[in-house]
Amino acid sequence: MARKDNSDKKMKKNKKEIVGLDAQIAKELDAAIDDLNLFDDDLMSKVFDGNIEATELLLRIILQRDDIMVTYVKGQVDMKNPYPGGRSIRIDIHAIDGNGVHFDVEVQRNEKGSDARRARFNAGMMDSRMLRKKQEFKELKDRYVIFICQHDKFGKKKPIYHIDKTVRETGEAYDDGAYTIFVNGLYKGKDEFGKLAHDFNCKKADDIYYKPLADGVRHFKETEEGREEMCESFEKLADKVADKREANTKANIVKSLMENMKWTLDQALTASGIQGKDRAVIAKQLQLQK
Repeated sequence: MARKDNSDKKMKKNKKEIVGLDAQIAKELDAAIDDLNLFDDDLMSKVFDGNIEATELLLRIILQRDDIMVTYVKGQVDMKNPYPGGRSIRIDIHAIDGNGVHFDVEVQRNEKGSDARRARFNAGMMDSRMLRKKQEFKELKDRYVIFICQHDKFGKKKPIYHIDKTVRETGEAYDDGAYTIFVNGLYKGKDEFGKLAHDFNCKKADDIYYKPLADGVRHFKETEEGREEMCESFEKLADKVADKREANTKANIVKSLMENMKWTLDQALTASGIQGKDRAVIAKQLQLQK
């Protein structure tokens, strides 16, 4: 009888610990979602996915043109490398306008992510998909690769940087229909670029100037349906990195600290130096391990 009582107590204790961990994980997920802005590729791609109005607004500001009519926009588009072992890419936003012009729009938080050769690689992957068999090269449509950076890529305090091609010997423009643009997310001007940079840095929808962006952010951060979608994104990301040694090691360290030091999830994550969205991903991994 005593053995059964001990077993019942142990089961109740384990159940209580599981419930407690679930609450801590939910808290971490909520905090991670609250901390997101449009420089997070998960939130940004969801806000623009299928959102013609927001995409047209974005492109019209960046290109300073009012005639852009978007016909297609998709977030988080995988482009597989056809060569075995070749590197593939996932672009944040793929859009096409009424003239068949293709746009790859990326958000980048740091210098490494906005490397010039990354822009080149993305461009090549897009171009290779734009012609069908026996099509003439002259039929290749224009293509833009646009990096919206949370830093000033060239340090000149300009709102935007266009990478143009010229013929060295003549100084004349060489226009092959391929364009690369870097947007300065630190720009503080009072113009459209300044407002756009401001909006991308905002964590609250009410602080955003442009309504199409505010509405998208509000849905994914302030509605139950939207927040559930963001939680699902964290879970997919946790699944994706589950087989990576570094991610597994971090999750195991956090788990060990919680068990041996009797720390809460928040305390263990903080002590491990895990910040931002990574906290939510690790929390989801721990949930998947249960």
